[in-house]
Amino acid sequence: MLRSLFSAVLVLAMVGSVHGVENTIEEVVVTAGSSIQARLGQSGSGTVLTSTEIQQIGATHASEALNRVAGVWVNRGSGQEHLTAIRSAVLTGSGACGEFSYLQDGIPIRPHGFCNINNLFELNTEQAAAVEVWRGPASAVLGGNALHGAINVITPVPDQNSIAIEAGAYNFGRLSLQGGTEVAGHTIGAAFVGANSGGYRDASGYGQQKLSLSHLADFSGWAVRSHVTATLLNQETGGYVRGENAYENASLRTSNPNPEAYRDAWSLRLNSELSRDAWTLKPYLRRSQMAFLQHFLPGQPLEENDQSSVGLIVERDISSAATQLSVGGHVEFMSGGLREFQAQPTTGSRFLVATRPAGLHYDYDVTSSLFAVFYNVDYSLSADTRLVHSLRAETLKYDYTNNHIVGNTKDDGTACGFGGCLYTRPASREDEFTNLGARFGVERDTQLGMLYATASSGFRPPQITELYRLRGGQTIADLNSERLSALELGLRNEGLAIALFAENTRNYLFRDSEAYNVSDGRTRSRGLEISFSRVIGKHNLSLATTYAQHKYAFDRAADGRETISSGNAMDSAPKWFGQAAWSTQISPALRHELELSAVGPYYLNAANTAEYAGHTVLNWRAQWQPRTDLEWSLRLMNVLDAEYADRADFAFGSYRYFPAMPRHVYLGVRLVLD
Repeated sequence: MLRSLFSAVLVLAMVGSVHGVENTIEEVVVTAGSSIQARLGQSGSGTVLTSTEIQQIGATHASEALNRVAGVWVNRGSGQEHLTAIRSAVLTGSGACGEFSYLQDGIPIRPHGFCNINNLFELNTEQAAAVEVWRGPASAVLGGNALHGAINVITPVPDQNSIAIEAGAYNFGRLSLQGGTEVAGHTIGAAFVGANSGGYRDASGYGQQKLSLSHLADFSGWAVRSHVTATLLNQETGGYVRGENAYENASLRTSNPNPEAYRDAWSLRLNSELSRDAWTLKPYLRRSQMAFLQHFLPGQPLEENDQSSVGLIVERDISSAATQLSVGGHVEFMSGGLREFQAQPTTGSRFLVATRPAGLHYDYDVTSSLFAVFYNVDYSLSADTRLVHSLRAETLKYDYTNNHIVGNTKDDGTACGFGGCLYTRPASREDEFTNLGARFGVERDTQLGMLYATASSGFRPPQITELYRLRGGQTIADLNSERLSALELGLRNEGLAIALFAENTRNYLFRDSEAYNVSDGRTRSRGLEISFSRVIGKHNLSLATTYAQHKYAFDRAADGRETISSGNAMDSAPKWFGQAAWSTQISPALRHELELSAVGPYYLNAANTAEYAGHTVLNWRAQWQPRTDLEWSLRLMNVLDAEYADRADFAFGSYRYFPAMPRHVYLGVRLVLD
């Protein structure tokens, strides 16, 4: 039934795209250097979620908005946690966050090498002026970590004062404030959102606050746009429920096996954009700190990490009549650290007790420096044909200092049983990674729309945790930067975007059977993405869907007693998933939308012996605006009360799930105060 619906909507959209469609699925937001879409151009797969769409979605978790983009599948975790897939499998592990670049106003929110796998909760996606999503390697333009794609949140500069209040199931409450004014040529804006939830599962509530302050002005011919962003998250974390199909068990799905788990994190960022003539300068400062109990590990050690960083991106436009050309550079410096301490003895088997001792596991500091140069060119071969090319060279240096005992001993220097402790601390050292990212493409305007073909390469250097938080007997992680090569063919017009892609990675980083961090893996991906929107009178039909195969291309015994075999599907990589929506402007004041989200079956382990059946979820949203300064909103999520898992996994010999919420409702009101 679901596939039939998708097919029917697809046919209607294709008919509409040939005859012209007023509504566009792929909008371009140009806010100088804040937009990555403007820098990356049209050759490739970029999608923009506008502020209007973001407000209508009313997401309580970033996944609700981002999963409306073809090729993107964000797995919701407990509270505000998540795991991400952009034209890839859902990637896990300490360095998986390095596969994607998360940005604010075109600037990465974390230093290269010091990412957080849950970094989306440090972005104000709820009030964004726009959210841009780029699928495929963007390292040639954005640098390391943009291996599989990038998500950029553009900070709002409100032009009206408003207040919004929402209430929902499980003690959910949210307050949103926005305001702006102009004083003597200065534009000042502020946006705040604060949310609290008691949690659907036991002891799994959270509170989070996000604040952004903006200032726009002209100084001596320079147009200056500055933002201060602060975020705070205090979360009681729910652990996995275990057992095959445990998410269908009424008592298990609301339980929390780890009521003691928590995550406390805050971030502070200051970024500016200074533009004058052909120059753009983007200086920035960042600070973040986090503490969380690693409830998913035996012994539940507490990790504390922090970083302070400063950087500058400089770009100059030297375009001519037939050529758009920009050149630039990027420099960044970071100082950070990580500490892991286990307060209580490990329980379980004799092996676990002996190899996972209580006490201090890791204590290290790292400073890093990044230097990069780049250029982007768009050359007109004829009136309807263009050549695009980008190149970026980047060097990242780490200076690591171990503040604890070298080796895999207990924190008092004594040896562990069963051949040694699990935790290994390498000696102080320096590492350097130099990489080159490139993109070549051809665009041609036709009656069907813009046809394009691109060849590109991406890279991401090893993350600090992959190099210096080792396990087993490994004393040095001799890792290479992961590389990705991609080919893409596509068609884009006002109502339709089709992308056919092929990607291969090498130096894929994973943990082998000896618990060593290694980088000799390979993967290959082949896929098709379709996005469209079709307006029929007062109705709008839209679809964003993906069919792709992500496979291992090597043989190796992996950690967790798994065997990776070439040709096996990567775990957490459904062949197809998508979202279809039907919205109707019932009257000038009343609008509603039905949204159908679906995920196909996928394997839960590298051996392809455990599987999740997939799910289909129906959501309904409505907005009623009885007058121009007042709007009511109502959202009924999981209308059919489906029992499914936001996240399914297989590890330590058992099925594990994050159960999704049953049917629930949100009611909100927004008042414009001007």
